[in-house]
Amino acid sequence: MTLFAQAQENFVQINGSTNVNKFQCVNNKFKAETGVYTFTERSLPNIILKVNEFDCGNKMMTKDFQKILNSDKYPNMIIKFINFTKVQKNYIAVVEVKMMNQSKRYNVEFEIENNKLIGRKNVKFSDFNITPPKKMGGMIVVKDDLDLTFSLATKI
Repeated sequence: MTLFAQAQENFVQINGSTNVNKFQCVNNKFKAETGVYTFTERSLPNIILKVNEFDCGNKMMTKDFQKILNSDKYPNMIIKFINFTKVQKNYIAVVEVKMMNQSKRYNVEFEIENNKLIGRKNVKFSDFNITPPKKMGGMIVVKDDLDLTFSLATKI
């Protein structure tokens, strides 16, 4: 099985919420060196995301997000595919996410939607020893739960 993912339309989206509202931070500035991500038994992608390239749609929120992830000290978030297996119409991958020198492995189910490889996984700030921030003297509390969405444009 060989699967190719092209550079355009790639994104990683992190959805979270507070006790007041929801937030969404997206990084769509990354691409493979060759222009195409390849998924074969011998070659699985390593995706390096620059934390400062996440955009939360609001300058203050984007700055807070980058500060939470300590982007000055840890500028990259690395998503490494450990394995990738076809299961019926979908794919199952073991994905290692490395953030702030903490690594965590997740089983992620991917499906093909409109020529894109889409994967979704619930993760937690606490998986990476990050304490969810509080704002305005604790009146606004960020919840520990995050929804991570991967989208890689594919050519199968």
